[in-house]
Amino acid sequence: MIKAIVVFNNHGKPRLIKFFQHYNEDMQQQIVRETFHLVSKRDENVCNFLEGGRWASGKSSDSENLIGGSDYKIIYRHYATLYFVFCVDSSESELGILDLIQVFVETLDKAFENVCELDLIFHVDKVHYILQELVMGGMVLETNMTEIVTRIEEQSKLEKSEAGLTAVPERAASAVKAGLAGAPARVVSAAKNLDLPKLPSNIQLPNLPSFR
Repeated sequence: MIKAIVVFNNHGKPRLIKFFQHYNEDMQQQIVRETFHLVSKRDENVCNFLEGGRWASGKSSDSENLIGGSDYKIIYRHYATLYFVFCVDSSESELGILDLIQVFVETLDKAFENVCELDLIFHVDKVHYILQELVMGGMVLETNMTEIVTRIEEQSKLEKSEAGLTAVPERAASAVKAGLAGAPARVVSAAKNLDLPKLPSNIQLPNLPSFR
């Protein structure tokens, strides 16, 4: 089972955090810091696995047991400015998780057309949606990138159609408002253009008797 998925940049700034077990916010931040400290100092030529028992890294046992102790493993890949880190239990295959990370990254690349760190910042909802197509509740759902991309495209089409339906009432309301706003001006203009008969200006009225 997958325990947590974390993506952070070369400076340790988290860009995606997904825990499949409840931790309070302080503990989550501590886990991210410890994970970055352990992963970032590793040489690019060493393997991409870390056993949970090595999380302590010479520190107290609390650090070692941040996310499960010796029964858990950190599996990661480093792409340009981003680290993709999965924490899994002993039932998961290291090579299988490495392949899953690769599928995740390639799917992001297709969805955003050459994905970069800014895409993870400004499109966090879409990134989480893509992740949910791969992993849900700590269990792997899908590893076929073609299937995942198809679902993402279907979701995008649905969102666009819903946006179009929402825009129709808004345009109608704008037209009504514009019509109501222009109505008084049109009434005045029509009144000015009415061809009313002119009254004679030299009408003389008889002198009426005065009553005293």
